[in-house]
Amino acid sequence: MLTADATIVDWLQIMRAEYLEIPGLRLTKDQVQRLWGLDPLTCETLLAALVDVRFLRRTHQDAYVRADAG
Repeated sequence: MLTADATIVDWLQIMRAEYLEIPGLRLTKDQVQRLWGLDPLTCETLLAALVDVRFLRRTHQDAYVRADAG
């Protein structure tokens, strides 16, 4: 569940910033959940949104990486 002071837009910005700041970052859905303390539904929603806008892509190993990463 989202905290009172963080909206979906806030979380999207936070996640994008982290992926931009750390080149080569590869996180599974479970790792994303733990890193930002997200519930499963919120985590899935955020990752799906970042994949939909082609900022992230999902690898064959079920990790999320920047879509522009080689």
